[in-house]
Amino acid sequence: MSTIELPKLDQYREITYAQAAAFRQNGHVLIPNVLDAEEVLIYRDVIKEAADKFNTEKRDLAERDTYGKAFLQIMNLWEVDEQAKKFTLAKRMGKIAADLLGVENVRIYHDQALFKEPGGGPTPWHQDQYYWPLDTHNTVTMWMPLVDINVEMGMLTFASDSHKKGVVFNYEISDESEAEYEKYVKDNDFPIMRSSTMKAGDATWHYGNTIHSAPGNQSDIMREVMTIIYVAEGARVAEPKNSWQVNDRERWLMNAPIGDLVKSEINPLVL
Repeated sequence: MSTIELPKLDQYREITYAQAAAFRQNGHVLIPNVLDAEEVLIYRDVIKEAADKFNTEKRDLAERDTYGKAFLQIMNLWEVDEQAKKFTLAKRMGKIAADLLGVENVRIYHDQALFKEPGGGPTPWHQDQYYWPLDTHNTVTMWMPLVDINVEMGMLTFASDSHKKGVVFNYEISDESEAEYEKYVKDNDFPIMRSSTMKAGDATWHYGNTIHSAPGNQSDIMREVMTIIYVAEGARVAEPKNSWQVNDRERWLMNAPIGDLVKSEINPLVL
């Protein structure tokens, strides 16, 4: 990869009023062609190489719990790989995130590669914001497949409108969270929405409070996905509400004091 010049991804792609409105109403939106075919092909090699290098999961699928079977999760590649850094800090995606949230600028919370192996299990219903000690709901996760995917590979699935309820349970991703959220989603009659297919370089975007899940990977192809979590500039560190948030405050916010602005060296401004 060192001989290939990476696309800068700094050219903005304007979102439409309808896309922003759908995101705020439903809690999620699919934006096609965030990266074009050549760009995603190059960055797929970058991210796959980095994910393979830094993946620490060595157990067979059968030996893992529900969380572990859902995906291989490799965190903050941008910190350890200069080429992946160009992807995570790209202004193109940062501008889309800011425009969806209706803010001037966003910071990186963290990135993560989520590779669902062939035969990998479902990702239970959950809310991302459960893990984050932040004083704002103005957060958004970009979820971008690096290969063409369909439902049988583990398509992200959303409970539309669920972001408006805030964090509803104190559950990590688990069998317990799946059962409780499944009941909650049915009881509240949230519309269930997911795409039938996504092209490599398309991306879904969802609020941190949007309840979402994904089926298992029933194909023989690795579902390669790269995600970036953004938080609006001006957010502050909140008192942790669970052990995961204690860990997140230490790792992703560099143990910043409660009440301080999110602005550590690993939470850079994007724009």
